[in-house]
Amino acid sequence: MFIRKAALVSLPVAVALLAAGCGGGGGSTASSDNSDGTVTIYETEPQNPLTPGNINDAGGIKALDELWAGLVGYDPDTAKPYNLMADSITSSDAKVYDIKIKQGWKFHDGTTVKAKNFVDAWNYAAYGPNAQLNADFFSQIQGFSDVHPEDAKAQPTAKTMSGLKVLGDYEFQVTLSAPFSVFPTKIGYEGFDPMPDSFFTDPAGFAKKPIGNGPMKFVSQTANQDIKLTRFDGYQGQDAVHFKDLDLKIYSDLDTAYSDLQSGQLDFMEFMPPAALVGDKYKTDLQGRNLDAGLIDIDAVALPSYVPGYDNLDLRRAISLAIDRDTIIKQVLNNAYTPATSFFSAHLDGNTPNSCTYCKFDPTQAKALFAKSGFTGKLTIASNSDGGHKEAMTAICNSIAKTLGVPCDFVPQASFGQFRSMITSHQATGMVRSDWGADYPSIEDFLNPIFKTGASSNDAVYSNPKVDALLTQADSTADKDAAVKLYQQAEKLVEADLPKIPLWNEKGTGGYSSRLSAAKLSWKRQPDVSSFRLAPTS
Repeated sequence: MFIRKAALVSLPVAVALLAAGCGGGGGSTASSDNSDGTVTIYETEPQNPLTPGNINDAGGIKALDELWAGLVGYDPDTAKPYNLMADSITSSDAKVYDIKIKQGWKFHDGTTVKAKNFVDAWNYAAYGPNAQLNADFFSQIQGFSDVHPEDAKAQPTAKTMSGLKVLGDYEFQVTLSAPFSVFPTKIGYEGFDPMPDSFFTDPAGFAKKPIGNGPMKFVSQTANQDIKLTRFDGYQGQDAVHFKDLDLKIYSDLDTAYSDLQSGQLDFMEFMPPAALVGDKYKTDLQGRNLDAGLIDIDAVALPSYVPGYDNLDLRRAISLAIDRDTIIKQVLNNAYTPATSFFSAHLDGNTPNSCTYCKFDPTQAKALFAKSGFTGKLTIASNSDGGHKEAMTAICNSIAKTLGVPCDFVPQASFGQFRSMITSHQATGMVRSDWGADYPSIEDFLNPIFKTGASSNDAVYSNPKVDALLTQADSTADKDAAVKLYQQAEKLVEADLPKIPLWNEKGTGGYSSRLSAAKLSWKRQPDVSSFRLAPTS
């Protein structure tokens, strides 16, 4: 989905890996803001309470991005990493990293952000018994297997990772199990955010009123209604906000949200409902307040291996070949997407176009493979009904049914949180929508979290030891170009197994209300809130 080319971070030896450069589009600090108004943005119900270690859904990430600030930020346009809380990140071998953080930063409770707050947060998220969704993001750190055994039934032999060492109030060292050139880019992901001391004394109580270190602080959360935040005037980052209050309004219907956007009852949406895309209607509706962005993502459906029949490779290939991507994009998605031809975002370094052999419409081959599979019964695709996905998922089912002569139904879930809980608890009974937006700009992020055995977003519950071995080898390769070639080899093995069917890449279309004079949609398909400006009032 990313139109502009996203550059991976290169790894110069024995020098600072990320310069404390510009990014975020914020400008001055929060204290210089000239508006005390409120901005409202579209939101979906988060799957879990708002803590970085246990949130990986789009709705939860949207809130975390304002509540927390990590070591690394990403430019909203180019995705280029820059130092946010980090003062420097250095390494001579891509295995041992020295990280110094900026001084003077505060959590929303007034306590100072120190190196130990990162180390403690990472150890907590990685520790197996804590059952955090983002635990696997720490798997490259030395000692991860001691705190998070591969066998879920095994007990950890340690509570902290041996690869993390606090060197001072504002400096810590990270030792990886092997060299990993993507690490300085990866640690900008929300799961690596710091946690205040109060979290560790009462995690459950903390979740009801989270305390971050980001540009906005928590006010309240009402399930299926809204999340309210307010500006943190003590924020030190360059991505400070220029208004006072932020209301993340939760919608169960995309068309209702769009109507509110037009009337000024909602100020920002990161995507348009299908009906608004027809003939570029949204451009007229919003009178020029539409936004385009280069998104780094891929839309797909996963075929969970535990669902009876889906362990049949011929069936998986037949389903993929039965999806008329071009027609669905033209007739249902109104050309807001491009067909996916690989398992990566089309605009990442290392992407190989047409690497997915079965990502095309071929009715003849699809029918032959389906007959060979011997599958009987009905196919289904599940997705949340509160995000505007019904039309596309229904169209996919119709294409499959028409081509293969097998019944196929769209199965709606009431909310995104409910939908994701069904997937993570392995309760799916058919195919599931399994879109992926990059956590950070690297093809590695389109493999490890999705296809590695036991990974946090492995919706297909896919496991291939050869893929795991290649990913491990690629992760431990210090040379970026050599690592990319290994990731590409892993993609070939995934393509041969087809546990997940790539569909299309989104071009990126959003919009804002007349209450705003400026807004920006980032490469993550998230609001770049620091760019928002309230329009002058008469």
